[in-house]
Amino acid sequence: MGRFRFEKTSENIHLAVEGSVGGTTLGLHMATDVIERGGRVLWASPFMPDGVRFGQLFSHLSLANSAKYHAMNIGGDFDQAVEILIQTSNSLPSVELIVMDDWCERSGRISKDKIDAVQKLAEKTTEEICILLISKGSVDASGQSDSAVIARAKDSMAAAGFEVWRLERPKDGPFRTLTTSSDEHMLRLEEEGFFH
Repeated sequence: MGRFRFEKTSENIHLAVEGSVGGTTLGLHMATDVIERGGRVLWASPFMPDGVRFGQLFSHLSLANSAKYHAMNIGGDFDQAVEILIQTSNSLPSVELIVMDDWCERSGRISKDKIDAVQKLAEKTTEEICILLISKGSVDASGQSDSAVIARAKDSMAAAGFEVWRLERPKDGPFRTLTTSSDEHMLRLEEEGFFH
């Protein structure tokens, strides 16, 4: 039972999360794994991660390694933010992960403009870079789904080249289920990240 390690992937991921189950934490956890391997991370969000949470997840990294994490605010013009991410990822060395947290509307349909923008990001960055989009999923009101959360715009995101992952809480407590395109992981959420 140790810290969960995210293997290096060049696949792009759309992570649908059940509300307040650790989506941002999962992004930060992946970021530290990339940085430990020598890669660089670009983080874009309308809100910066909670400082205490950030400190907990990055506590095992050296100050020099922490400098490989670059954060920007995407609260304004989304298309402009995507352009900046494209330029930055192509000019900085060893960028391996771009995380866009809370990149779209919190509920309802994800606008075509935003899907087109993230598809452009995927097309204009190198294949070595994994793009992780984190957004709130929707709840299945029909009772037809076997999961608590459904990825919004699943077909559009798949057409744009994104694997669809889900993060949900099977019951109260620290346990989470991460469903990737190929596996289902039962994880435990702790201060320092996810453990299995």
